[in-house]
Amino acid sequence: MQQSTLSPMELLLLEDINGIGKRNDIIVVKDGFALNHLLPSRKALVATPTVRKRYADQIKRRAEERETERKIQLQAADALTGKVVHFSRKVTKTDKLYAAITAEQISEQLQTEHGVTIVADKITLAEPIKAVGNVTVQVKIGEQSFGLQISVAKEEVKEKKAA
Repeated sequence: MQQSTLSPMELLLLEDINGIGKRNDIIVVKDGFALNHLLPSRKALVATPTVRKRYADQIKRRAEERETERKIQLQAADALTGKVVHFSRKVTKTDKLYAAITAEQISEQLQTEHGVTIVADKITLAEPIKAVGNVTVQVKIGEQSFGLQISVAKEEVKEKKAA
């Protein structure tokens, strides 16, 4: 019995596919995935010299877009380096927050404090932030993750004066 070995195949994507690539990307996938999924559903073409020639302009534009995206990601990563996002919340007597701080709130506060826009989906909390103190969360930019410091302090309670 002969064991078949699947060799990689170069394809040109005809549409964006989550987790695989964007339109006009040249990708390398295993034969099985290409032959059973991408080619029959017309989501890709085999990257032959003729196809490469025909789509040369689109491929070049996509490569330039990828380079621009990479530069933007590096700028965002540089903008995050050394930044601390501050929160001030009401707490119980045991310094626990009444409501956990969410990724959406971190995203909004990052925009407010530092002018850096990061989508909440890209912020990963190891566990919900429910206490006063410092926590590091992971922010995914492109293919890399970066640490972002979160500082949670007690909100000062103003004493009511007796009349």
